[in-house]
Amino acid sequence: MNIILTLLFGAIAGWLAGFFVVKDKGGLIWNIIIGLLGGLVGGWLLGKLGANGAFWSQWYGQIVSALIGAVVLLLIWNWIKKLFK
Repeated sequence: MNIILTLLFGAIAGWLAGFFVVKDKGGLIWNIIIGLLGGLVGGWLLGKLGANGAFWSQWYGQIVSALIGAVVLLLIWNWIKKLFK
């Protein structure tokens, strides 16, 4: 069940990040990958900033953390794409 929830949260975070950063939303697999990687990046980044507590351990805090990480990843992705155009 945890794997299904992780994939679901990753898909939600990746989909939401697409609204903030890129115009084309990509597919479900792309959203899941970006969301899962965003969860890792967001958790690491928020840990470095000292943002820990009850909010981040709840399901909605995990989605927000993954969203923050996914937005950062998509911004870096777009920057790299511009470099090689």
